[in-house]
Amino acid sequence: MDLKLELLDEIRKLLTAKSVGAPKRFLKSNDVMEMLKISPGTLQNLRINGTLPYSKVGGVILYDWEQIQQVISENRVGRTFS
Repeated sequence: MDLKLELLDEIRKLLTAKSVGAPKRFLKSNDVMEMLKISPGTLQNLRINGTLPYSKVGGVILYDWEQIQQVISENRVGRTFS
């Protein structure tokens, strides 16, 4: 019985550690504005000109976290240092 309780405790710790470190897959506009430090108008311009892909579900605009990261990588300016 003690072994079962110890195993359950370890599994809980692992699941908690994974969920805390992983970003949300889909972000709302407020999350994206905070993440990129941009205004609502700038976010709207990025949507309109096609720079930032998005989905609209029932009036809520959602952004894919991975696509945001891809846009940032593709638009990198300057050299990177190792």
